[in-house]
Amino acid sequence: MIVTTIRPARRLTLTEDVYVSVQGLIMDHAVAPGERINIDALARQMEVSPTPVREALARLEADGLVRKRPLAGYTAAPLLTLAEFEELVEMRLILEPAAARRVATAGADVDRLRAEADLPDQQPRIAAFTAQDARFHHLLAELSGNRMLHEAVVRLRSHLHLFRLNFPATHYGISAQEHHRVVDAIAAGDPDRAEAAMRAHISAARERHLVHLEGQPS
Repeated sequence: MIVTTIRPARRLTLTEDVYVSVQGLIMDHAVAPGERINIDALARQMEVSPTPVREALARLEADGLVRKRPLAGYTAAPLLTLAEFEELVEMRLILEPAAARRVATAGADVDRLRAEADLPDQQPRIAAFTAQDARFHHLLAELSGNRMLHEAVVRLRSHLHLFRLNFPATHYGISAQEHHRVVDAIAAGDPDRAEAAMRAHISAARERHLVHLEGQPS
């Protein structure tokens, strides 16, 4: 009997690579909000078949970064309106300070959190900065021990949408400092301070973005 070795990892790696690449194009506005996405052209550009591109777009549709219309294909999602932005911030203020409190109360792998808290202090591509920022927030929600809370934070994909609006230069350095204040409070086992630090971080990020949203339709 001949045993055939199955190696799905390579396929999964290809799919993930294409997903990250297309996500980056949308986040960096190489594909503008509302622009139609040509699957065949993307596949040729990336030197892959159309299949992993379609799979990536399906994931990005779930993320809310692309939209699919019958007979029209995929387009990059429009930017958040002011009202949608405020709703997103409101949801984060409900979920993430509570997650920080739970982590500080239960104790956590502070070393993992601190490693993810760091962000580039130079000016990387928006997608790269966003991915690192999201890893910190998603890990903290995971360490809360509440599976539904973690899933809700991840489902919001808030970082993807927020950073598509505009990428304030003030995020460089400042966001990492705010992350570390949350981690310091968790390391001290102080749930009140951890909750307050996360609330302050989200509120400060709101103010940094709000400058670029004033005057936009609600």
